[in-house]
Amino acid sequence: MKIIGLIGGMSWESTITYYEILNKEVAKRLGGFHSSKILMYNVDFAELEENMSVGNWEGNAKILTDAAGRLEKAGADFIVIATNTMHKLVPDIEKNIHIPILHIADATADAIKEKGMVKVGLLGTRFTMTQDFIAERLQEAGLEVLVPGKEDIAIVDNVIFDELCHGRIIDTSRREYQRIISDMKEAGAQGVILGCTEIGMLIKPEDSILPVFDTTIIHAQKAVEKAFEQA
Repeated sequence: MKIIGLIGGMSWESTITYYEILNKEVAKRLGGFHSSKILMYNVDFAELEENMSVGNWEGNAKILTDAAGRLEKAGADFIVIATNTMHKLVPDIEKNIHIPILHIADATADAIKEKGMVKVGLLGTRFTMTQDFIAERLQEAGLEVLVPGKEDIAIVDNVIFDELCHGRIIDTSRREYQRIISDMKEAGAQGVILGCTEIGMLIKPEDSILPVFDTTIIHAQKAVEKAFEQA
């Protein structure tokens, strides 16, 4: 089993889900007392959130590159960044380490294509929905990506940062997400990507009129697959 280098804490709420899935999936494969081999670096999300708020992506690149480098030196075989938004910085991090990063968009694209879908909605932070670091990667995999309108982007983003990152689950916010997902279905989406690792706390498959692709679950499961790949 390869050692997974997990960069967590963005937020720690969703990192719990990663940790649980990684260990449960290994136990499912091997049985007995087996669990996943994980090295985790948990960042202080306040530092990254402050940098995001002022557009200091270079500062965040330094933080995450340092985290990845520490995991590599400690013996990790590959890196898993437990958040969608910070995948914006994957190119910067990759230039400074010698082990691979398992990209969340690649894992998600594979899961969507396995279901035979080509047109999907994307929910996430405003950065994920309005910039191309996730959507472009999905498009390169042959998918068509839809995002909400400007006002709904603000709603989705505010719920993530003001509520979900603090562990607050509010029914009225769930209904707003459900409305937005319904609008995506009307626009032709065949499924919806929960493209922020906290959204799965609010929207479960039974809450959505569309099939959901929870990037947290998909990414963690793919990490276990990679951990068992032969060198």
